[in-house]
Amino acid sequence: MKNSIAICPGSFDPVTYGHLDIITRASSMFDKVIVVVAGNSSKHCSFTPEERVAMIKKCISDLPNVEVDHYGGLLADYAAQRGATAIIKGLRAMSDFEYEFQMALTNKKLNPNVETLFLTTAAQNMYLSSSMVKQIASMGGDISSFVPDVIRQDIADRIQRK
Repeated sequence: MKNSIAICPGSFDPVTYGHLDIITRASSMFDKVIVVVAGNSSKHCSFTPEERVAMIKKCISDLPNVEVDHYGGLLADYAAQRGATAIIKGLRAMSDFEYEFQMALTNKKLNPNVETLFLTTAAQNMYLSSSMVKQIASMGGDISSFVPDVIRQDIADRIQRK
């Protein structure tokens, strides 16, 4: 795909190895990947959008074709503004699919020029979620096998304080 741009949206609260697996794989398929920290009014986030952007940037510094941004509006509008032709979504389990499929159809209706592509997560990340990381951190557990070292202490400090 020549000059292809993909958007990889999520709340990333916090970013995990599962997210980074999807981002890394997408970066090998597209000329440019924009990781978008998306607003989600149904989620209570532990980190501000700016903090999540900063954490992701620390984790993807070795991926030159990936940039990080945040956006609070409709993803279909953001894709149009940035000239993206694809939205990349990671799936862990069948339970993720129904919601993501509905969102893909909605985004296609709002922006006919964008396709949603689903990537299944690596087997070792099937169970991993940001919520699980926060729960383990809140109880003082070791999260080093779930998140990169460059952000591990930031997460532990924030979550353990609450």
